[in-house]
Amino acid sequence: METRELRYFVAVAEELHFGRAAQRLLIAQPPLSRAIQRLERRLGVLLLHRTSRAISLTEAGSVLLQQARLALEAIEAAEQRTRRAGADRPGIVLAVKTGASRELLSTLLDAYAAEPDAVPVEVKLCGPGESERLLRNGCADVALLLRPYDTAAGFDTEDLRTEQQIAVLPAAHPLAGRPHLSMAELTAIPDLPLPRWPRADGSYPEGPGPEVRDQTQLTQLIALGRTCSLMPESLRPQLHADHALLPVPDAPTVTTVIAWPPHTKSQPVAALIRTATSLCAGVD
Repeated sequence: METRELRYFVAVAEELHFGRAAQRLLIAQPPLSRAIQRLERRLGVLLLHRTSRAISLTEAGSVLLQQARLALEAIEAAEQRTRRAGADRPGIVLAVKTGASRELLSTLLDAYAAEPDAVPVEVKLCGPGESERLLRNGCADVALLLRPYDTAAGFDTEDLRTEQQIAVLPAAHPLAGRPHLSMAELTAIPDLPLPRWPRADGSYPEGPGPEVRDQTQLTQLIALGRTCSLMPESLRPQLHADHALLPVPDAPTVTTVIAWPPHTKSQPVAALIRTATSLCAGVD
């Protein structure tokens, strides 16, 4: 299979419409249809169920979509990392969610910069799920991820810090004076529906809560009495008097991990990982 064929198939499989897929690929529809037919003949399987009104994936098509995405990500990652390896000035690209791990990130960057063989570190501040995507497609060399919110599957990781979570409510809310909340109570506050974060494709799940793109927007909406949220304990310094912070004893803990692609040979990345694990283990 050719890379071009995989890109064509992924576009059709995601759009489930040849016309929209052709527009997305900036090609005409007839050659796109012929390319998919040739791919089916070569593989000897039907990839798409076609009717006059709709297109759907066959079981074989679903498998190819999953594998094609991984293959295209691997190709893109190889291109990105090769270009950076050949750059005149070597460096590291570190991805981290905006607003998360702020104190840890600052300490890590200072400690790594003091190392004798340190290279420049470019920090990419990301939206929800974007750190993981940048690491997979090669646009980042290493990332700070938060489990269980981020998926570290397929990466090598080292745990840096595990912490409790707190409920964040508007300071004037009737529940703000409670000594603590349970997860069941937090998710059932009628006038404070939980926020809705974007999925990987950019769409939002259905629900009554407001659509949220980043931590700054979320804290403002909480202060305005539009929503409530569960946040890692380390975010306390970023909150203010308009927020009430309550322990949630039965909330799942959050673990900050440093993640990198397996089989990475970069010495600067290895040095950054060593610095991070040493800091969090209390080693000078």
